[in-house]
Amino acid sequence: MTENAPDRRLRVLSTSDLAGLDISLSDVLATVEGACRALADGSSDNPRKLTVKPGDGHSVSYAMLGRDGFREVVAVKTSYKHGLDKGREEQRYYTTLTLYDDTTGLPVAMMDCSRIGSLRTPAVSALLARELAAPDARSALVIGTGTQGRLALPFLVTALPGLERLMVSGTHPEGLSAVESELRTHFPDRDVEVVSDLRAAAERADVIIATAGGHTPAAVEAGWLKEGALAILVGHGLAPSTLHRADRVIATSEAQMNVTGTDMADADGELRTVDTEFPAVLTGAAAGRTSTAERIFAYNSGLVVTDIALGHRFAQLALDSGLGTEVALWQ
Repeated sequence: MTENAPDRRLRVLSTSDLAGLDISLSDVLATVEGACRALADGSSDNPRKLTVKPGDGHSVSYAMLGRDGFREVVAVKTSYKHGLDKGREEQRYYTTLTLYDDTTGLPVAMMDCSRIGSLRTPAVSALLARELAAPDARSALVIGTGTQGRLALPFLVTALPGLERLMVSGTHPEGLSAVESELRTHFPDRDVEVVSDLRAAAERADVIIATAGGHTPAAVEAGWLKEGALAILVGHGLAPSTLHRADRVIATSEAQMNVTGTDMADADGELRTVDTEFPAVLTGAAAGRTSTAERIFAYNSGLVVTDIALGHRFAQLALDSGLGTEVALWQ
């Protein structure tokens, strides 16, 4: 490299590099909210994800390109999961995020995106709940105890501190214990109630976040939901009726929902039309909840601009701490 040539070395941030970085739930929420607002005002781009899935369904791959106009950053995210026909312990999952500075034209970092995804998704669910839950919401139910289920309640309580009754439904004892432990880590004075009767719990819940895996037997029906309930779908745990019989449907992205939400289609293979997208609700450009009584279905499919914003935040923290390995990939 000549003396005045730009530094095209790529900083690689591993799982362990990112694991050691300290970031608060409030910081994550603010970062994710800022990304959604930038998308709503038109300064960011979030194209529909590309999907590849073999005929037997044993794996699935996604590719997502986006641009954060607020940070002037372009990024590509890839996601690959193998073993969907097997148990959780036999599955393999890899996801990466590569960031480029759109002002200098230089690479910022390439990183494992698993921690970023594990944080941004429950953060978006919490923002959905903050904006769409009934004003008097006091109870919440989380379905599933995987990574998303474990972080759902801490983010939810951060966004809606007025919640009083916290419930979780799951089939894995170690997962249920992890949900309780994660909540206590962030909120030592809060308790979570493990429920065995899903229908009874759903009938009591003002907010339901379904994060379970594809093999879950859980399927909350629309008829179980109380007046004014908000049902948020992240993974599985809600029956298609909660979408099709909802009074109002909000999606983080209708295009993404049409790609990843096909399991919620009706008998004719159709999805319910989305009333509005969440970034517009967040900025006040579109209405979210229009009455205290309506039952709302919200689809959280994830937005790559939130990965970009949070990934860039992590890259800044890592650089400040001197973490990562520089690779002369283009030299």
